[in-house]
Amino acid sequence: MADIKKLIAGFKRFQENYFGGDQELFGQLKQGQSPSAMVIACSDSRVDPALLMDCEPGDQFVVRNVGSLVPPYETGGGLHGVSTALEFGVCVLGVQHLIVLGHSHCGGIETLMHGIPKGTQSEFIVNWVNIAQRARERVVDEMPDASAEQQSCACEQAAVLVSLENLLTFPWIKQRVQQGELILHGWYFDIDSGAMLAYDSIQGRYEPLL
Repeated sequence: MADIKKLIAGFKRFQENYFGGDQELFGQLKQGQSPSAMVIACSDSRVDPALLMDCEPGDQFVVRNVGSLVPPYETGGGLHGVSTALEFGVCVLGVQHLIVLGHSHCGGIETLMHGIPKGTQSEFIVNWVNIAQRARERVVDEMPDASAEQQSCACEQAAVLVSLENLLTFPWIKQRVQQGELILHGWYFDIDSGAMLAYDSIQGRYEPLL
């Protein structure tokens, strides 16, 4: 009960801040949204992209899922939540930046690397995280003697790159990237240090964002 009261109190503060005396921001937002950036982030409760980047409502178009994963483009049967969000963000809203935001201590990537926690049943998790199976294969091949923690960290960063690769399988994303209308970014947040790393495709490695 205390937890839900905390959420209600938080909404009260939000309402006072944005719908109190100064309603300029939401006065503009009720006319529509025009974010310049889209973020594909993890559902992890510790990694909220709006908090990490100190954004106001309307600044980011966000889709969150287990592992910050992007499936490859395909139009077969099934419901395509991430693909739909991508289509809306890129084709309808016309975002100019698309950020894949991974993070340390990711439970989804831990499951990919070392299996579902003992005693847990999974209908959906294992199939979903297998989107990044080739990230796992790269890590196991290149770091066979590393510790489980080191392998998971490396896989978290490699999974971001898999999602970037998968983004380019969407024809309307690839076209916009080639025309310079859309820029893809791979970022990785380290919960331990508070650092944000950005993938440098020229150097082939992650570098501190700041």
